[in-house]
Amino acid sequence: MPNLDAIKNALAELDEDLALQLVKDALAAKVPALDILTACQDGMTEVGRRFECQDYFVSDLMMSGEIFKQIGALLEPELKAGGSTAVGKIVFGTVKGDIHDIGKDIVVNMLKSANFDVIDLGVDVPPEKFISALKESGATVLGMSGLLTLAFDSMKITVQALQTEGLRENVRVMIGGGPVDANVCRFVGADDWGADAQQAVRLAKNWLSPVSA
Repeated sequence: MPNLDAIKNALAELDEDLALQLVKDALAAKVPALDILTACQDGMTEVGRRFECQDYFVSDLMMSGEIFKQIGALLEPELKAGGSTAVGKIVFGTVKGDIHDIGKDIVVNMLKSANFDVIDLGVDVPPEKFISALKESGATVLGMSGLLTLAFDSMKITVQALQTEGLRENVRVMIGGGPVDANVCRFVGADDWGADAQQAVRLAKNWLSPVSA
């Protein structure tokens, strides 16, 4: 029987080949895909912890995200067949005028690893595209990323658009990016901000936890 701890450790150690092989072995041995996913989520949590302790760097987060994405592709058919459900839906994107995607991709991968259904709109996303995605998906959390200071106005305009469309009361807004801080959060009108991917995951869990629903 494949060892789920070994899968967790391989992902935490960023051993791509071993992690993928262990997942394939576990699937072949009929280990429930949800159990494998949980082990991978634990591995990603450990990656996040090491990043917070400065043992890992942004490049390591990117690497873990790529490994997790490949594992997700292996598990997806089984998870769908088993009726696995996400904790909640989040619309995410880099705002209009900004085309940086590295930070966004890291946060999206970490949110997915925490079992959130993330609708990733990509980069240079105008307010109307965020609005449309929220309406179509029914998501109650909006995440906006921006690395340039010009992104602040785009974030603010998007929050104002939420208000105009009557969505603001039911949608929590988180923002993030290199220059983002509490002052920017207030300027934009967001509910909170995150300095890193782990903080984004904590915010999402607080907002979408079944306990707090």
